[in-house]
Amino acid sequence: MRSDKLSKIVVTIIMGGIGIFFLMPFLWMVSASLKPEMDVFNYPIELIPTTWRAIENYTEVWAGEFSFALYYWNSIKVTLLTTVTSVIVSSMAGYGFSKIAFKGREKTFLVVLITYMVPHQAFLVPQFIMYRWFGLFDMHLGLILLGSFSVIGTFLLRQFFMGIHNEYIESARIDGAGHFRIFFSIAMPLVRPAIATYAILRFIWTWNDYQNPLIFLRSESLFTIQLGIRKFADINGEFYSLIMAGAVSAILPLLIIFIIGQKNVIEGIAAGGVKG
Repeated sequence: MRSDKLSKIVVTIIMGGIGIFFLMPFLWMVSASLKPEMDVFNYPIELIPTTWRAIENYTEVWAGEFSFALYYWNSIKVTLLTTVTSVIVSSMAGYGFSKIAFKGREKTFLVVLITYMVPHQAFLVPQFIMYRWFGLFDMHLGLILLGSFSVIGTFLLRQFFMGIHNEYIESARIDGAGHFRIFFSIAMPLVRPAIATYAILRFIWTWNDYQNPLIFLRSESLFTIQLGIRKFADINGEFYSLIMAGAVSAILPLLIIFIIGQKNVIEGIAAGGVKG
């Protein structure tokens, strides 16, 4: 009994140390964003600044010569619309592949899975050419469409829809409900943790996406926060305090989304683990 308690304490100390180790870069980034430039690389590291310059640094980022607020708004718009569209499309596809019987369903799903095995970079040139043909180049709509159709989202949600007993679906069908009503009224509420998990992941992936905006956007007024940070860093590369202030501002929505949805994420991961 005593040895079990001791081992738990040791494991807790080790895990706490690992947690602090992984948090250190983030803490350093936040600390650097609050300091004057000359104190950023002080050694030993000072996580709590001795001289504060937080207001000046963040004012320079948000009210300086760069349209940081515009980049922020562009990212919020693209990310929210992509997330909502992708969740709806992936949920409906997952439900269709798991609960609607149609000829060639398994083969079609296999083809969908095969596309996931092809590196995304292999599609970039054809996508670029097609976007020029369809007039979607240099538009936020193009970015939203790129992220709205996800194989991993379809696969993830299909696995959860398969866990719903067919008796629920059949009972609803006997009562006269169609697939759309069953999908929205019965199936979706039962897989809510999985949908929340995928929505959070899709939000993070889209917000952090640097490659697609770099390739498919040209107008500076359409730049997302990732391109804005890159441009800001190119001009202010020697001012690490300003770059860290911009980086902290850029990740704030991710922290807020994760804090709000962490309960659903844990439930979704736990449910997925139980399903195996």
